[in-house]
Amino acid sequence: MTMRDSRILLLSLWFLLSAGPWRLPAATNDYFAIRVVDTQTGRGVPLVELRTVNKLAWWTDSDGIIALNEPGLMDLQCFFHVRSPGYEYPEDMFNNRGIVLKPIGGGSAKIKLRRLNIAERLYRITGQGIYRDSVLVSRPVPLRQPLLNGQVMGQDTVIATPYRGKIYWFWGDTDRASYPLGNFGASGATSELPGHGGLDPAVGVDLTYFVDESGFSKPMCRLPGPAAHWIQGLLVLSDGQGGERLVASVANHRHLGAAESWDLMVFNDEQAVFEPLQHWDNHEEHDSSHPFRARVDGVEYFYLYPNWRVKADLKSLCVVANYEALTCVASDGKVRGKQTELDHDGVGRPSYRWKAGADRLSAKRVRELIEAGKLKPEESWIDLHDFETGVRVEAERGSVYWNNYLRRWVMLTSSTRAGEIWFAEADTPAGPWAYARRVLTHDDYNFYNPTQHPFFDQQGGRLIYFEGTYSDFFSGARAQTPRYDYNQIMYRLALDDPRLILPVAVYRVRETNRTSTLWPREQVESVGAWDRVEAVAWFALPGACNGSNVVPVFAAETNGTVLSLTPPTPKAQALFVGLPLVEAGAVSRLEGAWEFQALMPDGRPVKFRLGFQLKGQAVQIDGLVQDSTGSGTFRDGNLVLNLKTKDEVYVIEGRLDNRTLAGSWRQEGASAKGTWSASPVDSMPLERQSPALTVLSEYKRLSDGEPVYCTELQPPADCAPGGRALCRVWKPPGTVLVMDWKVKSLPSIAE
Repeated sequence: MTMRDSRILLLSLWFLLSAGPWRLPAATNDYFAIRVVDTQTGRGVPLVELRTVNKLAWWTDSDGIIALNEPGLMDLQCFFHVRSPGYEYPEDMFNNRGIVLKPIGGGSAKIKLRRLNIAERLYRITGQGIYRDSVLVSRPVPLRQPLLNGQVMGQDTVIATPYRGKIYWFWGDTDRASYPLGNFGASGATSELPGHGGLDPAVGVDLTYFVDESGFSKPMCRLPGPAAHWIQGLLVLSDGQGGERLVASVANHRHLGAAESWDLMVFNDEQAVFEPLQHWDNHEEHDSSHPFRARVDGVEYFYLYPNWRVKADLKSLCVVANYEALTCVASDGKVRGKQTELDHDGVGRPSYRWKAGADRLSAKRVRELIEAGKLKPEESWIDLHDFETGVRVEAERGSVYWNNYLRRWVMLTSSTRAGEIWFAEADTPAGPWAYARRVLTHDDYNFYNPTQHPFFDQQGGRLIYFEGTYSDFFSGARAQTPRYDYNQIMYRLALDDPRLILPVAVYRVRETNRTSTLWPREQVESVGAWDRVEAVAWFALPGACNGSNVVPVFAAETNGTVLSLTPPTPKAQALFVGLPLVEAGAVSRLEGAWEFQALMPDGRPVKFRLGFQLKGQAVQIDGLVQDSTGSGTFRDGNLVLNLKTKDEVYVIEGRLDNRTLAGSWRQEGASAKGTWSASPVDSMPLERQSPALTVLSEYKRLSDGEPVYCTELQPPADCAPGGRALCRVWKPPGTVLVMDWKVKSLPSIAE
């Protein structure tokens, strides 16, 4: 093909992409269409790898499609290993997770994956070939430019906000097709709002890039010098005349680490660029912020982070000294390593308050204070712990927004372990942040700078959307993922998922008669008692939580709070919900999941998992690999299974003895045989085994016989021994109470 022919082909492709209606004809009908779907939702799963035994690999596009046309493999039975971070394909008896397919031109196949992640992967937002394979097999796609948009090959770190009736999107460094060095002056695009011409966020984001004369995504920050310009956060202000102004804080970097300087910039709508408004000799490191608007004592603020804010007017924004940090650092609030001094309360705990001009206590600064011996981890303003294991989670970058569905503040954050995203909730934006659930992993790949998009919330906040940068940077990734690497991926989280029910704070509230009451946030808020909160007594499940193995705890208000496991009335609402003192054990017979290990004739062990259900003496088998069937019997402790694959039949015989299964296996019609053993899989959820759980006990005060509630191993000094154990609750992980209860969340001006 000549250069002229190539240009004609490219122009023809561009015309088809621009004209719509966005269903492109396949280049050939010789493709075998493989679609990988989520068993829970039925929708296509992006970022699934199929790999042959000779290491050829394909990755699904944003609709879960792979268009396969590999010479030498067509019309041939081929095994494909199936792998995707956060998803799982069943394992066969030889520890392989995959499927045999026969690729036929014009044919198709469907593969179902079980989702392990709580968050659902939806689609890729940026980069080349978002719907490449769907186009090749003539499937309809939602985007006007599904193959290449703005000549963008890769984009780092998203910042987005509604502005003047559209959504404005900005990114950091952007890769181009024509050369390894791209745009380092920040890229930008717009999309229409859902319900106003824009796509449903469950479907996609249709971007219109700001481009230069070559068609490539242009630099959005008009600043001198060779530094990279990274937008830190976007703020939408009223212009005083019924309109809006878009303002950005921008860090100028020559490398990772300290910035060269910062600029406050304002968007020029006519020229579609940011122009400098205020230059700062500021060397704070890049740390993406996702601000929210709030009112405190009648004054409107932008909270750039939960612990850093500024009044929501242009005059205040221009002066660095106006920015306030929630800090425990004494004097001017500047962190100076081992020379740093802290403010303390009357009992020696670090005391947090808002302080203008102080350093924000970022994750890095908190670590610096801990390493200097000035602060203990449990004294930080944020002290997250894994809900399942009780292990501390070091929160990194993320976002915090008010959620109407939960009626709490929601955090989505990365951690020091690459590729993980954690979900947490709190009663105020500053805390108390205590327990978090991991909702996302990416194996050895990274997924950093995540942010929620509250303008995409659906069903009253029940469904929230978030995205981040999928990249091999700062990770242990052994290979880069074609097309996906260094691009943005969208996820969705359903907040009514029972796995996201986390413990909430039960506060000890001081009363005027020197007694104290025990209230969750709803009661504290209803009577305006935030200023009387003394401490978090413990964490427990919300009062509305129900289930077969929980303990509702009720309250009566007499001289303080009296707790009871018996509802005072049939329709009484529990104050909180705990866990039973003794968990229900695993099923005591054959029923349940078993982990098998079989010895092959050559001595090699093979592991697999099967689940059993009994119907009389008949055994129903779960967990068989694709194209396999099985049946069995269980009589007087003896188990006999018949497992059939496509080509072989195996007989497995054994005996159940004291919760251990063991026996022998043989292959019918062949000499292969061996032994096996199996142990039951503990079905108890990890969070119910967490070391963070403790017993809540009721003791009697010696002076007046009034009840006192305690989660310590020993009773309080003024109480009689021999308390009554009520249930199990979660320990408060932090030793200081950090809250910002005066905050009233406000919608964005553009909303």
